Amino acid sequence: MQVPDSGSTIRIDAAAPRQDVPILVLDGVLDSSTYRSVRDTVIKAALDEPRAVVVDVNRLSVPSSSAWTVFTSARWHVSVWPDIPILLVCGERRVRRAIAASGVTRYVPVHPNLDLALEALGNQPLPVRRRARSELPPTRVGVGLARAMITDWLTEWDIADLAPVASTVGTVFVENVLDHTQSAPVLIVESYRETVTVAVEDCSEHLPGRHEDAHRGAEIVSGLAIVSALCRAWGATPTSSGKTVWALVGRENQL
Repeated sequence: MQVPDSGSTIRIDAAAPRQDVPILVLDGVLDSSTYRSVRDTVIKAALDEPRAVVVDVNRLSVPSSSAWTVFTSARWHVSVWPDIPILLVCGERRVRRAIAASGVTRYVPVHPNLDLALEALGNQPLPVRRRARSELPPTRVGVGLARAMITDWLTEWDIADLAPVASTVGTVFVENVLDHTQSAPVLIVESYRETVTVAVEDCSEHLPGRHEDAHRGAEIVSGLAIVSALCRAWGATPTSSGKTVWALVGRENQL
């Protein structure tokens, strides 16, 4: 993928995965005009939930050291869900020092080569996740389908006790997509340890937020206010094709 923007160009290629880990190779200029494209592409790779995402920055030109924080930003966006590690590969010691000096390595480690990056991953336990995904029709029929699918999946995974709250969250997310975008919602449900994540993808870049009526204050309860009250955490993650809105539900959130 080539991203030309305001005079700067960056190319992002997907190299052959190693050990089921995607490898993104960046070639070009990382600056304010290409920052968002890089961030969203890394996030999108992490949302597919591999073991980790490795980014090769050997061919990257970075005029301002502050631009390296794009990888910190990407990591922050996926730190709660799906909590996928992001690792950098850079062969030049001088550049690795510049990355470290910018504070990035507090959250995103940098390794001299791919083998060492993969070796570092090998010492981490593999997460066991159960995941289901389905594209819904862009009509009100999709709301009922989402509720039924969530209930069926969680019942199959033997965690039906979280189906009522997860279905409620899914209903809010799908309704928001239908009300505010022209997208067909994509429903994602995941079970990991003692939690369930409900997420919905759409093709709109507009991030959601809680809104109150200017005249009636909090008397009108928004769907996202309900989500906030029902779940452990929720958020919206930008992607290269739009966004993913997600909520994390724990045992304490049972209805």
